[in-house]
Amino acid sequence: MDSKMEEKDFLACCGSKKFAEEMTSSGPFANLDQAIDAARDIWFNKVDVNGWLEAFAAHPQIGQNPSAKHPSDTSAQWSKGEQSTALQTATDSSLQELSDWNARYWKKFGFVFLICASGRTASEILAELKRRYPNRPIVEFEIAAQEQMKVTELRLAKLFSTQVKAASISTQNPETAAKKAGEDRVSIIGAHLTATSEASAGKTPQISPRTRPPITTHVLDVARGSPAAGIEVRLEMWKGNQPRPLFGQEDEGGWVLEGSSITDKDGRSGQLMSMIDALNPGIYKISFNTGKYCPSGFFPYVSILFEIKESQKWEHFHVPLLLSPFSFSTYRGS
Repeated sequence: MDSKMEEKDFLACCGSKKFAEEMTSSGPFANLDQAIDAARDIWFNKVDVNGWLEAFAAHPQIGQNPSAKHPSDTSAQWSKGEQSTALQTATDSSLQELSDWNARYWKKFGFVFLICASGRTASEILAELKRRYPNRPIVEFEIAAQEQMKVTELRLAKLFSTQVKAASISTQNPETAAKKAGEDRVSIIGAHLTATSEASAGKTPQISPRTRPPITTHVLDVARGSPAAGIEVRLEMWKGNQPRPLFGQEDEGGWVLEGSSITDKDGRSGQLMSMIDALNPGIYKISFNTGKYCPSGFFPYVSILFEIKESQKWEHFHVPLLLSPFSFSTYRGS
Protein backbone atom coordinates (compact mmCIF):
# COMPACT_ATOMS: atom_id res chain seq x y z
CA MET A 1 0.00 0.00 0.00
CA ASP A 2 1.21 3.50 -0.76
CA SER A 3 0.28 5.44 2.41
CA LYS A 4 2.99 5.53 5.10
CA MET A 5 1.73 4.53 8.51
CA GLU A 6 2.68 6.68 11.47
CA GLU A 7 4.48 5.75 14.67
CA LYS A 8 1.25 6.03 16.68
CA ASP A 9 -0.33 3.38 14.45
CA PHE A 10 2.39 0.86 15.26
CA LEU A 11 2.37 1.88 18.93
CA ALA A 12 -1.29 0.82 19.04
CA CYS A 13 -0.22 -2.61 17.74
CA CYS A 14 2.59 -3.01 20.26
CA GLY A 15 3.23 -0.73 23.24
CA SER A 16 7.02 -0.59 22.80
CA LYS A 17 8.27 2.79 21.56
CA LYS A 18 11.37 1.14 20.11
CA PHE A 19 9.16 -1.25 18.14
CA ALA A 20 7.02 1.61 16.80
CA GLU A 21 10.09 3.66 15.82
CA GLU A 22 11.72 0.74 14.00
CA MET A 23 8.51 -0.17 12.18
CA THR A 24 8.04 3.44 11.07
CA SER A 25 11.57 3.69 9.73
CA SER A 26 11.25 0.28 8.00
CA GLY A 27 8.07 1.24 6.17
CA PRO A 28 6.14 1.81 4.06
CA PHE A 29 5.14 -1.82 3.61
CA ALA A 30 3.69 -3.15 0.37
CA ASN A 31 1.42 -5.63 2.15
CA LEU A 32 0.56 -7.21 5.48
CA ASP A 33 2.98 -10.14 5.11
CA GLN A 34 5.87 -7.73 4.61
CA ALA A 35 4.85 -5.80 7.73
CA ILE A 36 4.57 -8.97 9.83
CA ASP A 37 8.01 -10.17 8.69
CA ALA A 38 9.50 -6.83 9.74
CA ALA A 39 7.57 -6.85 13.02
CA ARG A 40 8.89 -10.29 14.00
CA ASP A 41 12.48 -9.33 13.21
CA ILE A 42 12.21 -6.07 15.14
CA TRP A 43 10.43 -7.58 18.15
CA PHE A 44 12.77 -10.54 18.63
CA ASN A 45 16.07 -9.04 17.43
CA LYS A 46 15.99 -5.27 18.01
CA VAL A 47 13.70 -4.59 20.98
CA ASP A 48 15.50 -5.16 24.29
CA VAL A 49 14.18 -6.41 27.64
CA ASN A 50 13.01 -2.95 28.66
CA GLY A 51 11.07 -2.67 25.40
CA TRP A 52 9.39 -6.02 26.02
CA LEU A 53 8.36 -4.92 29.53
CA GLU A 54 7.09 -1.60 28.14
CA ALA A 55 4.87 -3.48 25.67
CA PHE A 56 3.60 -5.83 28.40
CA ALA A 57 2.71 -2.85 30.60
CA ALA A 58 0.51 -1.40 27.85
CA HIS A 59 -1.93 -4.31 28.23
CA PRO A 60 -4.84 -4.22 30.68
CA GLN A 61 -5.34 -7.05 33.12
CA ILE A 62 -7.35 -9.89 31.60
CA GLY A 63 -10.95 -9.58 32.73
CA GLN A 64 -10.93 -5.79 33.01
CA ASN A 65 -12.64 -3.41 30.58
CA PRO A 66 -9.61 -1.87 28.83
CA SER A 67 -11.50 1.03 27.26
CA ALA A 68 -13.20 2.26 30.44
CA LYS A 69 -10.55 4.93 31.11
CA HIS A 70 -9.52 5.61 27.51
CA PRO A 71 -12.63 5.04 25.33
CA SER A 72 -11.09 6.74 22.27
CA ASP A 73 -7.74 4.96 22.45
CA THR A 74 -7.26 2.59 19.48
CA SER A 75 -5.22 0.07 21.48
CA ALA A 76 -7.86 0.03 24.23
CA GLN A 77 -10.66 -0.52 21.72
CA TRP A 78 -8.76 -3.37 20.07
CA SER A 79 -8.01 -4.90 23.45
CA LYS A 80 -11.69 -4.72 24.36
CA GLY A 81 -12.57 -6.59 21.17
CA GLU A 82 -9.89 -9.21 21.82
CA GLN A 83 -11.27 -9.83 25.29
CA SER A 84 -14.92 -9.77 24.23
CA THR A 85 -15.36 -13.56 24.32
CA ALA A 86 -13.77 -13.75 27.76
CA LEU A 87 -15.93 -10.93 29.13
CA GLN A 88 -19.10 -12.37 27.62
CA THR A 89 -18.47 -15.82 29.10
CA ALA A 90 -17.32 -14.62 32.53
CA THR A 91 -19.35 -14.75 35.73
CA ASP A 92 -18.83 -12.60 38.81
CA SER A 93 -17.01 -15.48 40.51
CA SER A 94 -14.77 -16.23 37.51
CA LEU A 95 -13.89 -12.55 37.15
CA GLN A 96 -12.93 -12.46 40.82
CA GLU A 97 -10.84 -15.61 40.42
CA LEU A 98 -9.14 -14.11 37.36
CA SER A 99 -8.38 -10.98 39.37
CA ASP A 100 -6.92 -13.02 42.24
CA TRP A 101 -4.73 -15.12 39.93
CA ASN A 102 -3.61 -12.03 38.01
CA ALA A 103 -2.44 -10.54 41.31
CA ARG A 104 -0.53 -13.73 42.18
CA TYR A 105 1.02 -13.79 38.71
CA TRP A 106 2.11 -10.14 38.95
CA LYS A 107 3.66 -10.73 42.38
CA LYS A 108 5.72 -13.66 41.06
CA PHE A 109 6.76 -12.37 37.62
CA GLY A 110 6.53 -8.59 37.88
CA PHE A 111 4.42 -8.05 34.75
CA VAL A 112 0.81 -8.58 33.66
CA PHE A 113 -0.30 -12.04 32.54
CA LEU A 114 -0.18 -11.81 28.76
CA ILE A 115 -2.15 -14.05 26.42
CA CYS A 116 -3.66 -13.63 22.96
CA ALA A 117 -7.22 -13.62 24.29
CA SER A 118 -9.03 -13.39 20.95
CA GLY A 119 -11.77 -16.05 20.82
CA ARG A 120 -10.90 -17.51 24.24
CA THR A 121 -13.43 -17.92 27.03
CA ALA A 122 -12.85 -16.77 30.59
CA SER A 123 -12.46 -20.37 31.78
CA GLU A 124 -9.89 -21.14 29.04
CA ILE A 125 -7.83 -18.08 29.97
CA LEU A 126 -8.00 -18.89 33.68
CA ALA A 127 -6.89 -22.47 33.01
CA GLU A 128 -3.93 -21.22 30.94
CA LEU A 129 -2.97 -18.73 33.66
CA LYS A 130 -2.92 -21.52 36.25
CA ARG A 131 -0.95 -23.77 33.89
CA ARG A 132 1.72 -21.17 33.25
CA TYR A 133 2.02 -19.91 36.83
CA PRO A 134 4.52 -22.62 37.96
CA ASN A 135 6.92 -21.68 35.11
CA ARG A 136 10.35 -20.30 35.86
CA PRO A 137 10.47 -16.51 35.27
CA ILE A 138 12.82 -16.78 32.28
CA VAL A 139 10.52 -19.32 30.60
CA GLU A 140 7.40 -17.28 31.31
CA PHE A 141 9.07 -14.11 30.04
CA GLU A 142 9.71 -15.79 26.68
CA ILE A 143 6.15 -17.13 26.47
CA ALA A 144 4.78 -13.66 27.20
CA ALA A 145 6.92 -12.26 24.36
CA GLN A 146 5.51 -14.87 22.00
CA GLU A 147 1.94 -14.00 23.06
CA GLN A 148 2.71 -10.31 22.50
CA MET A 149 3.79 -11.13 18.95
CA LYS A 150 0.50 -12.95 18.32
CA VAL A 151 -1.44 -9.89 19.51
CA THR A 152 0.76 -7.62 17.39
CA GLU A 153 0.10 -9.69 14.25
CA LEU A 154 -3.67 -9.53 14.84
CA ARG A 155 -3.54 -5.77 15.30
CA LEU A 156 -1.35 -5.24 12.24
CA ALA A 157 -4.00 -7.09 10.24
CA LYS A 158 -6.67 -4.76 11.65
CA LEU A 159 -4.49 -1.72 10.93
CA PHE A 160 -3.89 -2.75 7.31
CA SER A 161 -7.57 -3.53 6.81
CA THR A 162 -8.51 -0.07 8.09
CA GLN A 163 -5.86 1.67 5.97
CA VAL A 164 -6.84 -0.18 2.79
CA LYS A 165 -10.52 0.67 3.22
CA ALA A 166 -9.74 4.31 3.97
CA ALA A 167 -7.45 4.60 0.94
CA SER A 168 -10.06 2.99 -1.29
CA ILE A 169 -12.81 5.36 -0.20
CA SER A 170 -10.59 8.47 -0.30
CA THR A 171 -9.89 8.01 -4.00
CA GLN A 172 -13.59 8.13 -4.85
CA ASN A 173 -15.84 11.18 -5.12
CA PRO A 174 -18.22 11.75 -2.16
CA GLU A 175 -21.25 10.29 -3.97
CA THR A 176 -19.38 7.15 -5.01
CA ALA A 177 -17.82 6.78 -1.55
CA ALA A 178 -21.21 6.98 0.15
CA LYS A 179 -22.61 4.42 -2.27
CA LYS A 180 -19.60 2.16 -1.69
CA ALA A 181 -19.99 2.40 2.09
CA GLY A 182 -23.64 1.39 1.76
CA GLU A 183 -22.69 -1.52 -0.49
CA ASP A 184 -20.05 -2.64 2.01
CA ARG A 185 -22.62 -2.69 4.81
CA VAL A 186 -25.02 -4.70 2.65
CA SER A 187 -22.23 -7.08 1.64
CA ILE A 188 -21.21 -7.65 5.26
CA ILE A 189 -24.79 -8.30 6.37
CA GLY A 190 -25.35 -10.52 3.35
CA ALA A 191 -22.19 -12.50 4.06
CA HIS A 192 -23.32 -13.15 7.62
CA LEU A 193 -26.76 -14.26 6.44
CA THR A 194 -25.23 -16.51 3.75
CA ALA A 195 -22.82 -18.10 6.22
CA THR A 196 -25.65 -18.69 8.69
CA SER A 197 -27.96 -20.22 6.09
CA GLU A 198 -25.18 -22.44 4.73
CA ALA A 199 -24.28 -23.62 8.21
CA SER A 200 -27.90 -24.41 9.02
CA ALA A 201 -28.20 -26.30 5.74
CA GLY A 202 -25.06 -28.30 6.47
CA LYS A 203 -23.04 -26.65 3.70
CA THR A 204 -19.43 -25.49 3.95
CA PRO A 205 -19.13 -21.70 3.54
CA GLN A 206 -16.96 -20.56 0.68
CA ILE A 207 -13.46 -19.79 1.88
CA SER A 208 -11.11 -17.33 0.25
CA PRO A 209 -7.86 -18.79 -1.22
CA ARG A 210 -4.88 -19.03 1.12
CA THR A 211 -1.88 -16.75 0.88
CA ARG A 212 0.48 -19.20 2.65
CA PRO A 213 0.66 -22.97 3.22
CA PRO A 214 -1.88 -24.19 5.79
CA ILE A 215 0.78 -25.61 8.16
CA THR A 216 3.84 -23.54 9.12
CA THR A 217 6.43 -23.45 11.89
CA HIS A 218 9.41 -21.55 13.19
CA VAL A 219 12.07 -22.28 15.82
CA LEU A 220 13.22 -19.89 18.54
CA ASP A 221 16.36 -20.57 20.57
CA VAL A 222 15.19 -19.53 24.03
CA ALA A 223 18.66 -19.91 25.57
CA ARG A 224 20.13 -17.39 23.12
CA GLY A 225 17.02 -15.28 22.70
CA SER A 226 17.21 -15.45 18.92
CA PRO A 227 15.76 -17.38 15.96
CA ALA A 228 17.30 -20.82 15.38
CA ALA A 229 18.67 -21.04 11.84
CA GLY A 230 19.78 -24.15 9.97
CA ILE A 231 17.49 -26.69 11.65
CA GLU A 232 16.16 -29.45 9.41
CA VAL A 233 12.35 -29.75 9.58
CA ARG A 234 10.05 -32.51 8.27
CA LEU A 235 6.26 -32.51 8.04
CA GLU A 236 4.52 -35.90 7.89
CA MET A 237 0.92 -37.13 7.92
CA TRP A 238 -0.33 -40.41 9.39
CA LYS A 239 -1.78 -42.71 6.72
CA GLY A 240 -1.40 -46.09 8.43
CA ASN A 241 -3.91 -48.90 8.77
CA GLN A 242 -5.20 -47.50 12.08
CA PRO A 243 -7.15 -44.21 12.05
CA ARG A 244 -4.41 -42.76 14.22
CA PRO A 245 -1.06 -44.01 15.58
CA LEU A 246 -1.54 -45.86 18.85
CA PHE A 247 0.05 -44.48 21.99
CA GLY A 248 3.54 -45.95 22.26
CA GLN A 249 3.64 -46.71 18.54
CA GLU A 250 3.88 -43.17 17.21
CA ASP A 251 7.13 -43.87 15.35
CA GLU A 252 6.06 -47.03 13.55
CA GLY A 253 5.34 -47.20 9.79
CA GLY A 254 2.40 -45.26 8.41
CA TRP A 255 3.86 -41.77 8.21
CA VAL A 256 3.95 -40.14 4.77
CA LEU A 257 6.29 -37.21 4.11
CA GLU A 258 4.46 -34.01 3.12
CA GLY A 259 7.55 -31.85 2.84
CA SER A 260 10.86 -30.79 4.39
CA SER A 261 12.87 -27.63 4.75
CA ILE A 262 15.62 -25.89 6.75
CA THR A 263 14.96 -22.89 8.99
CA ASP A 264 16.23 -19.57 7.67
CA LYS A 265 17.93 -16.73 9.58
CA ASP A 266 14.56 -15.77 11.08
CA GLY A 267 13.94 -19.32 12.30
CA ARG A 268 11.14 -19.93 9.79
CA SER A 269 10.94 -23.24 8.00
CA GLY A 270 9.86 -22.19 4.54
CA GLN A 271 7.19 -24.11 2.63
CA LEU A 272 6.54 -27.55 4.15
CA MET A 273 3.56 -28.48 2.00
CA SER A 274 1.68 -27.48 -1.12
CA MET A 275 -0.50 -24.38 -1.22
CA ILE A 276 -3.90 -26.08 -0.84
CA ASP A 277 -7.21 -24.61 0.28
CA ALA A 278 -8.58 -27.51 2.35
CA LEU A 279 -6.36 -29.67 4.54
CA ASN A 280 -6.90 -33.41 4.81
CA PRO A 281 -8.13 -34.05 8.37
CA GLY A 282 -5.92 -36.35 10.38
CA ILE A 283 -2.78 -36.64 12.52
CA TYR A 284 0.28 -34.63 11.51
CA LYS A 285 3.84 -34.67 12.83
CA ILE A 286 6.52 -31.97 12.60
CA SER A 287 10.04 -33.21 13.42
CA PHE A 288 13.08 -31.04 14.10
CA ASN A 289 16.71 -32.19 13.89
CA THR A 290 17.65 -30.47 17.15
CA GLY A 291 20.63 -32.74 17.83
CA LYS A 292 22.47 -31.46 14.78
CA TYR A 293 21.68 -27.85 15.76
CA CYS A 294 22.68 -28.32 19.42
CA PRO A 295 24.94 -31.40 19.77
CA SER A 296 25.45 -30.79 23.50
CA GLY A 297 21.71 -30.59 24.16
CA PHE A 298 19.43 -33.20 25.71
CA PHE A 299 17.22 -33.82 22.67
CA PRO A 300 18.60 -35.60 19.57
CA TYR A 301 15.39 -34.62 17.78
CA VAL A 302 11.96 -33.26 18.67
CA SER A 303 8.65 -34.43 17.17
CA ILE A 304 5.33 -32.66 17.68
CA LEU A 305 2.11 -34.55 16.88
CA PHE A 306 -1.20 -32.75 16.45
CA GLU A 307 -4.64 -33.49 15.04
CA ILE A 308 -6.62 -31.49 12.49
CA LYS A 309 -10.34 -32.21 12.54
CA GLU A 310 -12.82 -32.05 9.67
CA SER A 311 -14.23 -28.77 10.98
CA GLN A 312 -10.72 -27.23 11.02
CA LYS A 313 -9.56 -28.06 7.49
CA TRP A 314 -9.92 -24.45 6.30
CA GLU A 315 -7.90 -23.03 9.20
CA HIS A 316 -4.23 -22.12 9.41
CA PHE A 317 -1.96 -24.04 11.80
CA HIS A 318 1.29 -22.45 12.99
CA VAL A 319 3.14 -24.87 15.28
CA PRO A 320 6.38 -23.28 16.52
CA LEU A 321 9.16 -24.79 18.65
CA LEU A 322 10.67 -22.89 21.59
CA LEU A 323 13.95 -24.67 22.24
CA SER A 324 16.70 -24.66 24.85
CA PRO A 325 19.38 -27.33 25.44
CA PHE A 326 17.33 -29.02 28.18
CA SER A 327 13.70 -28.09 27.51
CA PHE A 328 11.27 -27.27 24.76
CA SER A 329 7.68 -26.10 24.41
CA THR A 330 5.17 -25.44 21.67
CA TYR A 331 1.71 -24.01 21.09
CA ARG A 332 -0.78 -23.54 18.31
CA GLY A 333 -0.22 -20.13 16.82
CA SER A 334 -2.00 -18.22 14.06
